[in-house]
This record gives sequence, structure tokens and C-alpha cells, in this order.
Amino acid sequence: MLTIDVEKNSEVAVVHCSGRLVRGVEVCTLRKAVVSEKTTRAVVLDLSQVEFMDGGGLNALVSLHHWTRNHGIQLKLVNPSRLVLEMLTRTHLNRVFDISSLHDVLMILSGGECPHAKYGAGYLSRAQALVAK
Repeated sequence: MLTIDVEKNSEVAVVHCSGRLVRGVEVCTLRKAVVSEKTTRAVVLDLSQVEFMDGGGLNALVSLHHWTRNHGIQLKLVNPSRLVLEMLTRTHLNRVFDISSLHDVLMILSGGECPHAKYGAGYLSRAQALVAK
């Protein structure tokens, strides 16, 4: 099962993914979440809580990379779990995707201090991050 939580403002959507990114309903769920953000200038996929990813999940990331590029949207992968990063590295897709920490991406996109940056860097618990909004 894949759980998606989207936080957004007018220009950036942060899509937090948790669970298994596998072929089927999970891939469709992720695709719908990203495609629904067609008015933002950047989509940030937080993959830190992805426990497992199969070829279907990898294919979904590549497909979303093409879709965002064709629509003038930046796609950034942040905090990939060890498994996800290993898959991206073995397939050489780590050279295709923009991969960094959530803190770095949010600081760059916000142009300064951002309350979500501390959450993304792991300084606050999820509950504290929601209160900080």
C-alpha cells in the first residue's frame, strides 16, 4: 500500500510517499497526485518513507519525469530511501533525476527560511510540522 500526502502552495507541491511503490493501484495513486499539480512550477517527491519499489514504480518515476518536463514543471526527488536510491543508482537513473535532501530543495525554492524545511530535514516530528504551518 502507498500513502500519499500532498502539501502545496501556489508554486510548489511536496508529495510525501510512504509504503510500497509498486505496479498497480499504487503507481496510479502517485501519478494522479503528481498530474493534479499541473499549475505548480515544481513537484517535490519525498521518497524517504518508501519501503519497497518494483519495476512498475521505477517506470512510474520515469514517466512522471517525462510528463513534468513536457509541462514545464520541475520534478525533484528528495530523501530517497536506501532501497530507492540503490535502484536509481543501479539503473543509472540517478544521473537523470534531480536528487537531493528535502531541506535543500525547499530552501532553494522558497528563497529563504521555510517552516517545512525543518520537517523535511527530520528536525520535527510530523505532528510538530503540521502545527508549525
